[in-house]
Amino acid sequence: MEEFEHYLKFAKEIAIEAGIIMKKYFSRKDISTYKGDNTIVTYADKEINSYLIEKVKSQFPTHCVDGEEEQFGKSKYVWVCDPIDGTNMYARSIPVAVFSLALVIDGVSTVGIIYDPFTDNMYTAIKGKGAYQNGEKIRVNDYSLEDIKSVSHFDLWPEAKYDISNVLQVLGKKTYFIGLGSIARASTCVASGEFILAIYPGASHNNCDIAAAKVIVEEAGGKVTNLFGEEQRYDQSINGAVISNGKVHNEVVDTIKKYLKIWFESSSKH
Repeated sequence: MEEFEHYLKFAKEIAIEAGIIMKKYFSRKDISTYKGDNTIVTYADKEINSYLIEKVKSQFPTHCVDGEEEQFGKSKYVWVCDPIDGTNMYARSIPVAVFSLALVIDGVSTVGIIYDPFTDNMYTAIKGKGAYQNGEKIRVNDYSLEDIKSVSHFDLWPEAKYDISNVLQVLGKKTYFIGLGSIARASTCVASGEFILAIYPGASHNNCDIAAAKVIVEEAGGKVTNLFGEEQRYDQSINGAVISNGKVHNEVVDTIKKYLKIWFESSSKH
């Protein structure tokens, strides 16, 4: 376990530097460009990703990096990183974005960190050791979907692999949905008890968005699976994610299965 503490210490150092880089570019009007798939990327994304690769090469040369903007090497020890989760918000000078990093070993998220440099909140976890916010242990809530206090997050965009719009309509009659602008930040809200749920329909290379959330939320007592309630590897593309307090997980997954089945059947007819 000392080895994992060493990895977490490394992750924290990377997160602090990432936060400095994020704040350096924040509020500048010339910080972003567009990738080939029309998604936005900032100079901070690239600088953070390159910095991580440089540090992994130096300190853990047998490990590899799977960054959203750049990759390096091949190993069963994979540093999975989203340099800025919430890039659209960040590029518009809206302080919601976070840095997300996980050490994934043989597909399993083992060490995770999500850092919000704008509020200086750092969420960390080592598998089997609990989840923490700035060193204080955190825990998911025990609200049901229908609880008046329940708040949930959704991500939705036209190019996502799965159309969850009908799912949101159904579940939205029970819980209050908001789109926070960052799935990693929303996941920390689940881990610390503010939210009960976050639904994410992404697939291709979106392991970078969820890998750290997986270990942090589950160490806080919650549950993270793909959209269909199954476990998945976090060193490869994923089948979306349901991130919950655990209590609502099965009900949410059952709803998703029902309405995505209808969506798949409808799509196949066209």
